Amino acid sequence: MKMEHIYRVLYTIVWPFFNLFYPTKAVGRENIPEGGVVMCGNHSNLSDPVMLCMACTLRWQIRPMAKVELSRVPILGPLLERAGVIYVDRGQADVHAVKTAMKWLKDGGKLLIFPEGTRVHEGEDVSAKNGAALLATRTNSVIVPVYIPRKKKLFRFNRVIFGAPYHPQIAGRKATSEELEKISSDVMERIYHMGEEKA
Repeated sequence: MKMEHIYRVLYTIVWPFFNLFYPTKAVGRENIPEGGVVMCGNHSNLSDPVMLCMACTLRWQIRPMAKVELSRVPILGPLLERAGVIYVDRGQADVHAVKTAMKWLKDGGKLLIFPEGTRVHEGEDVSAKNGAALLATRTNSVIVPVYIPRKKKLFRFNRVIFGAPYHPQIAGRKATSEELEKISSDVMERIYHMGEEKA
């Protein structure tokens, strides 16, 4: 079965249960443009990728990047990979994961990255990694900042907020590490600012 078909089947199975316990309301979904998009969200809970995928509906297949440890979970790990999850070995330069993500973006796909690289709880301060900025600049893709509520409400709507598209352009060359850091920091500021505005 093709990847997009597995994604649709999983979405269709998960949607009624997830929507029952954590109904999701998308705000600003019209901000998602056509073509390659790096969706950058804050990350505080294991359910964040699912909530974002639910907010995007089946209009797009979302391919999250996730730590390789998840791939080792029996049944679930391999199934998620077949549905499109791109596993990343954070302990080394994972060239295969980067190439897979870049091809997906160049083909006009939607990629989900949590720039902080780990779950961050309220009060914690974690610097954003440069992976999302690197992929966006290398593939000339748009970044869409996404705020996902830290505290999920049972049986009540949880608002996932899609911000204005952000197109970091580096003219005809590779971005420097300083430029990537600035883009990464800017994206996280936009994300948390949306959360403060809608609080």
